[in-house]
Amino acid sequence: MTLALRSNETASVTPIPRDICREWRREEALALYEAPFNDLLFQAQTVHRKHFDANKVQLSRLLSIKTGGCPEDCGYCSQSSHHDSGLKASRLMEVERVVAEARKARDAGATRYCMGAAWRGPKDRDMDAVVAMVEGVKALGMETCMTLGMLDTRQAARLAEAGLDYYNHNIDTSERHYGRIISTHSFADRLETLANVRESGMKVCCGGIVGMGEEAIDRVDMLVTLANLPDHPESVPINMLIPMAGTPLAKIEPIDPIAFVRTIALARIMMPKSYVRLSAGRTAMSDEMQALCFFAGANSIFVGDTLLTAGNPGEDHDAALFRRLGIEAMEPGTM
Repeated sequence: MTLALRSNETASVTPIPRDICREWRREEALALYEAPFNDLLFQAQTVHRKHFDANKVQLSRLLSIKTGGCPEDCGYCSQSSHHDSGLKASRLMEVERVVAEARKARDAGATRYCMGAAWRGPKDRDMDAVVAMVEGVKALGMETCMTLGMLDTRQAARLAEAGLDYYNHNIDTSERHYGRIISTHSFADRLETLANVRESGMKVCCGGIVGMGEEAIDRVDMLVTLANLPDHPESVPINMLIPMAGTPLAKIEPIDPIAFVRTIALARIMMPKSYVRLSAGRTAMSDEMQALCFFAGANSIFVGDTLLTAGNPGEDHDAALFRRLGIEAMEPGTM
């Protein structure tokens, strides 16, 4: 669903039937983003209810299986070796410990387990352990996701053979803004990894970070890029920048909360059947802002006190918010 634009008309957000996957134009996506807030949220909620239970949210858990020492220079990341964040590099965690942590997460209600390593991409010597982690977590009955940096076709095929459900590789921002944030790999490199993941048969988890000094058009362009992929990402994490000490973005002005909610709503309208994950930055969001994000179509969150190296609301807080909103945790394998 979207709006039709003619050159002599102002933007309207009256829902019109369209194919789920189609070519989005920047102008119509921007018109949606800038529409009256109530109209935008109404359309997003209408689309959301067509494809999902409006009062169910997927709970995911994220574990850093290898922290720090990353050779990439992503301006937002405390794990980059280019930044003086004070974070020390660690070795890859042992398989048994990862599986034990996943078991705890499952028993606490998480249905999806995400594992992240601060690499440019995995080395061959690490692949046996990574595959064993996937197999161990899958054996617990959980969905599995990994983010290990860039993948070639051979690595993607091996992870798919191991049974990895999702691979996360965010495009982070628009192609226009990308070079201001990262210089050690290109926007095209990101898209190549996504193509390798898709070709392997794994599901794609791909979104970005807002609040990195970008303009509204950059948020729109990021979502247009994702929505115009041959297939929509099955999962779209939208992160709000957490300024990390020692990084180039440590003192950047925070994004306006309404602009963030608009980004969530636009993602829901443009990618109707994708899980839209309210990801990093929830510690800086009020309960009311998070409630608006759920109304705008977010239906997945990370639970637990930590996201890689950043804080996250505690499980007690999330449970209390869910009770206030009448939201329940989504069962495994449901949509």
